[in-house]
Amino acid sequence: MWIDVRFASREHAVLGQPEVGFGAPPGAGGVQRLARPMGAGRALEVLLSADDYDAEPAERYGWINRAVPDDELDAVVDRFGHRVARFPADAVVATKASVAHATAPSDDELRAAAVVFQHFVREGAVGRRTALLMERGLQTRGRTELDLGEALAALSPDRSHDEVS
Repeated sequence: MWIDVRFASREHAVLGQPEVGFGAPPGAGGVQRLARPMGAGRALEVLLSADDYDAEPAERYGWINRAVPDDELDAVVDRFGHRVARFPADAVVATKASVAHATAPSDDELRAAAVVFQHFVREGAVGRRTALLMERGLQTRGRTELDLGEALAALSPDRSHDEVS
């Protein structure tokens, strides 16, 4: 799935692609969907760093359409949605289909990426790294979850050498 139009709060947005940090390449279209708007260099920076990004670089990189002050976000989204809703639906649908056709990865690309991802999940370090991060508070409101990019970077490739955070 891909979101058609993306607005984010300047003060609160955190975006990331953590898969490489967990030990696998993205497998659900992350590579294809980021490389197209960002270009290869920025997509590799985002994907290989597994870091957290706020709204400002995300906007510059093409990850989001616009970074908006948090207190204006709802109004910006509402205005956009209400404006588009006033246009003839068939024109909106046809335009979205044309843009998707021109920019979306093919089903074959997505299936191939999913196969590679699944291989890494089954055979690679993903399970070990995920378990370690769960021990450190992943999926709870704490430092590991809130600074996932840093938590991933603190792990060594081999669990036996992981630093204690």
